[in-house]
Amino acid sequence: MCEIGGMRILIVEDEADLARAVQRGLARRGHAVDIVGSVADAEVALMVAAHDLVVLDWNLPDGAGVDLATGLKSGSIETFDGVRPRILMLTARDTLDDRVRGLDAGADDYLVKPFAFAELEARVRALLRRDQDLSPVLEMGGLRLDSARFRAVRDGRELGLTAKEFALLEYFMSHAGEVHSQEDILEHVWDEMADPFTNTVRVTISNLRKKLGDPPVIETIAGRGYVLREGEESGSPLPED
Repeated sequence: MCEIGGMRILIVEDEADLARAVQRGLARRGHAVDIVGSVADAEVALMVAAHDLVVLDWNLPDGAGVDLATGLKSGSIETFDGVRPRILMLTARDTLDDRVRGLDAGADDYLVKPFAFAELEARVRALLRRDQDLSPVLEMGGLRLDSARFRAVRDGRELGLTAKEFALLEYFMSHAGEVHSQEDILEHVWDEMADPFTNTVRVTISNLRKKLGDPPVIETIAGRGYVLREGEESGSPLPED
């Protein structure tokens, strides 16, 4: 499930200002970020949508984040498609015993507040790479994406992508050759605020195609969705939707 860039992240944090600041920072890197402020709301969010990573506070109004981590690790907390997301504990609890307890409970990493956002971002990248042991640099034919530096190049030409275009291209490159429906793309690259009845996916793909230039590599499969072909060329001119 873990592709680099354009991931869906759930922040479980009751300090609203902190949660929004983290959301803004991660969204600038192309991630889709949802926020909840309680254990109960987190359980609902994890059940109704696929998240690749949970950034989890320990002290929450209705319980302990460490108990949520334990439930995810054991499988007693239901998740979308039954897939357990990675967990990054982000908490002010800084003793050695706290760290050990958090990691033993099921957290994949542990970061103490206050923190530097650059470190949080680096830890997020590392966790999202872990399952597939992927490099932060993706390459396919003449395409090269460097998620750490937020650079997208085709045949030596800088593409100048927006954060969402970058996230969308990384999602395609991480699944080259696979067909993705509009609903699947919306689920993985946009957050819960996205309106499924708009044409935002089609517009973003259209803009991405223009920046990628020729030969085209993103193909529309009628009635099914979109696919990024692994070869340099997809074989024929492509429609826009």
